[in-house]
Amino acid sequence: MVRGDGQGGAGAGPVRPGLKAENRTVTDSPRTAPLAFDSIEDVLAFIRSDGQRVSTACRVVLEALFEAEGPVSAQFIAGGLDGRTVELEVASVYRNLERLEELGVVQHVHLGHGPGLYLLVGSGPKEFLVCERCDRVTSVEPDELESVREQIRESFGYEAHFGHFPVIGLCPACAREETGRGPTPDRGTAAGSGQRHEHSHGDFVHSHPTDQSHGTGRAHRH
Repeated sequence: MVRGDGQGGAGAGPVRPGLKAENRTVTDSPRTAPLAFDSIEDVLAFIRSDGQRVSTACRVVLEALFEAEGPVSAQFIAGGLDGRTVELEVASVYRNLERLEELGVVQHVHLGHGPGLYLLVGSGPKEFLVCERCDRVTSVEPDELESVREQIRESFGYEAHFGHFPVIGLCPACAREETGRGPTPDRGTAAGSGQRHEHSHGDFVHSHPTDQSHGTGRAHRH
């Protein structure tokens, strides 16, 4: 396990008083312009150009984010992604994630009652829709929800964001099972095209073929 990364550099910064890192489930969401990048080397170069030291823990956190299939929790990163990366102290993971979020490298989202999950921004931030019945996760470009945002803006004056907290409801399959209503998948949609989609497992989100069955059951946490 890699121990704490000391003072200074990406990932430095105190844990907020009175709040243990390993017990945190809700964190602040900084309003930082996303950083465009294609590789871990792009991120490391940016951190150095910003005058920050790249600690071993920071590099491991970035490697875990690039290795992950989708959003992951700090605890899952600290545990080594089921053996795929080096284990870290969870407090060190939180410090690095918060610093990377401040730099516009990552965003975090709360997809249910579990811990906040983190993902790389890369080509731009994502917004999310989550099925409250089967935990299916659909990530979309912010522009795809602009019509929803516009309706909320006109009706209530709110400027809505769905990147930190998602739109919650029933996915098409669960809507049909529960209400008898909902769109029928066709070849023009992810649900009928053999594409891959995502499901939340609490500490991480993973993708699998759309036609892979998860039954009719409730949330399938691992």
